[in-house]
Amino acid sequence: MLLYKIIAISIVLLAMFGLWRWLFPKKKQREPGPFPAPWRVLLTNKVAFYRQLDTPEQARFEESVRDFLASVRISGIGTELDDTDRLLVAASAVIPLFGFPGWRYRKLNEVLLYEGPFNKDFKTQGAEERNILGMVGGSSMTGTMILSKPALHQGFAREGSAQNVGIHEFVHLLDRADGATDGIPEALLQEPNIIPWVQLMHREISAIREGESPINPYGSTNEAEFFSVVSEFFFQKPKALKKYHPELYAMLERIFKQDVDEVKIET
Repeated sequence: MLLYKIIAISIVLLAMFGLWRWLFPKKKQREPGPFPAPWRVLLTNKVAFYRQLDTPEQARFEESVRDFLASVRISGIGTELDDTDRLLVAASAVIPLFGFPGWRYRKLNEVLLYEGPFNKDFKTQGAEERNILGMVGGSSMTGTMILSKPALHQGFAREGSAQNVGIHEFVHLLDRADGATDGIPEALLQEPNIIPWVQLMHREISAIREGESPINPYGSTNEAEFFSVVSEFFFQKPKALKKYHPELYAMLERIFKQDVDEVKIET
């Protein structure tokens, strides 16, 4: 008798499941359409790195931008966002990883764009000094990046500037991929190059502190900040870095698997 009941119940459940599938068929995933033409115009006008790529590489850049925007939320805090804001965040993410097709920032869930610079308590208003332009969240904010929206735009707008806060913060994420934000991107750098990179970092940090380097003094704060600062320099002013710091340029070329000087980003 028990066996008959089990069979009867199974038949009923299968029938219900069939009815459910008939009433609510699984939707087929649509193939992504062409990259929106207005987005292409924005990238061309705003992102020098994209503008200097050849057509096939631009297509790969666009696909990486689309993939990033589909997997990471971008939210405005105290400010409204538009396509330009989102595309500049995505471009900041894609540029450092462009030498690694298919790689993603797997532990990043959301990027918050603040209305301006903020303080250690994430406040953008008040009497307390507010001088933080970007931050990769930790502890309770794991998986979150914060950027000042005006600073993000300035990084792509200022011709000849070696600073780009978006690239800076995404390089911190790459540095952290091996579990430690220490300026040694073991996920990107092959073992034989680690010790030479550490030695080079320490020499360059000493030069910055002694006023003998054109690199942003903030790069002498510690090894992690040095790596992010010189990475900004590498992507923003590759010709200048290659001319005045050829050894540093060559090492960053190995780390990022990109010869950005050949892309002719600078005007």
